[in-house]
Amino acid sequence: MENLKMSDAPPVIEPPKAGSGSDAASAGGFRVSGGVKFLAYLLSLCLGAFLADGLVSLLDDTTGVILHVHALLPVRMLAGFLAVLLALVVYGLLAFSRAIPKRCFVPLALFYLVTELAGFPCYFIYNDHLPQISWFMSLAQTVLGLWLLRRVRGRWRLGWPLVPPESLGIRSGFGWRNLAGFSLANLFVLIPAVLLYLFLCTAGLISHFTEGFMTLHPGGFQMQVRKYESDSGKTIQLFPMAHVADAEFYRQVEQSFPTNAVVLMEGVSDEKHLLKQKINYQRMANTLGLTEQHTEFKPGRGKVVLADVDVSQFSTNTLDLLNLVFRFHSGQADLATLEKVMTYSAGPDFQTQLLNDLLWKRNAHLLGQIHKQLAKSDHIVVPWGVAHMPGIAREIQRSGFYPVETNNYMVIRFGGAKKLTVAPALESTAEAEHAVKK
Repeated sequence: MENLKMSDAPPVIEPPKAGSGSDAASAGGFRVSGGVKFLAYLLSLCLGAFLADGLVSLLDDTTGVILHVHALLPVRMLAGFLAVLLALVVYGLLAFSRAIPKRCFVPLALFYLVTELAGFPCYFIYNDHLPQISWFMSLAQTVLGLWLLRRVRGRWRLGWPLVPPESLGIRSGFGWRNLAGFSLANLFVLIPAVLLYLFLCTAGLISHFTEGFMTLHPGGFQMQVRKYESDSGKTIQLFPMAHVADAEFYRQVEQSFPTNAVVLMEGVSDEKHLLKQKINYQRMANTLGLTEQHTEFKPGRGKVVLADVDVSQFSTNTLDLLNLVFRFHSGQADLATLEKVMTYSAGPDFQTQLLNDLLWKRNAHLLGQIHKQLAKSDHIVVPWGVAHMPGIAREIQRSGFYPVETNNYMVIRFGGAKKLTVAPALESTAEAEHAVKK
C-alpha cells in the first residue's frame, strides 16, 4: 500500500535555474526576452554615464570654485561626451520602443538641452558668476541622476544592470501610436518651445545690453529715439543707428531732425591712413537686402558737425584687429583670415582695451562735443550707433537732462511684417520727473 501511494503522488517540477533557456529567462513573473535584456543594459549605461558625468562635474566645479583648479576637466569632458551620446541614442529609441520608461528617461535626455538653454542668457548677463552657476547645474544633474536611479530600481541598493529588465514591462515591441505621439510632441511642442525660448532670450539680451534703445519683435528690430530736456529748455535727442537698415528708416530719421539743431555725426577719421581697408558694410547690406548707412543717411536738416575721434587714438592691437575685420567684410579674405579674426587676442586685457578704443574713448569725446555745442545751440541731435546710447544717456542725465519723449522706429523689418507707425510716446516716469523739477 505504501508503495502504491508513493507512485500515485504527482511529480514535483522544479523551476528553471537562473540563466537556463536559450532565448528567455523568468523574472518578475513574466518572461524577459534577449531584446529587453539588451535594452536594460543600454539604459543602465545611459543612466550610469549620466550619474558619473554629474558626479565628476560636481567635484570638478567644487575644486574650481574653492581652489580655482580644474584638474578633472579632461575626465569631465570625456564623461560628458559619452553621457550626451548615450542620452541622444536613448531619446531616439523612445520613438520606437514602448518599453523605455518615459517618466525617467525623457527628463534625463532633455536635461542637457534644458541646461544649455538656461545657460545661454547666464553666459552674457552673469558672466562673473559662471563657476557658481556651473556648480549648481552639476549638483542638479547629480541629484536628478540619484533620483532616477532610485525610481527605476525601487530601492537604494545597487546592482547590475542599474535598470532591472523587469522594470521595462512587457510592451517592448514597436507601436505606431508611440511613434506618432513622440514625433508630434517633438514637432509641435518641443521644437516650437525651444525656438520661442531662444527668441525671447535674444530679445531680452538685446533690450538688456542696449537698455531699451533697441528691441526685437516678431516683426523685426525696433529702435527707440529718446528726447531729453534740461530746466533751461535745452534738448538733446539720441537717435540709435545701425550700419545697415531699411532705407525707409534712414529717411524717417532725417525728416525728424529739427531744422535749428546741431547734428553731431558719428564716423571715425583716418588722417594718417592707418586702416588698410575702408570701412565698408556693402557686402552685408546686399546679403540681407538692406541699405548701408553712409550711402543712404545724409542729413540735410540742421547743422552737421563731425563729433568722432581719429583712429590714430586707437591702440596698435585694436588697429590690427580692425584691419582684419574690414578685410573680411570687403570680401578679400580667405578662411585663414576668418580664423585669425575669430581667435585674435593680444593679451588678457585686450577686451578691455578694445572696448576703451571703440566705445568709451569715443563716448567721452562725444560728450565733450555735446557740452561744447550746448553753449551755442539749444537743440542737439546725436545719431550714433546703438551701442553708444546707454552710456551717453546716463551721462547726459547726470548733467541735468531728463527724458521727456520717445519715438519708435522699425530699423529692420522681417519679411511680410507690417510697417510700424512712428508716434511720440510721453513716458509716465518722464512726466513725473518733469513735474517734480518744475
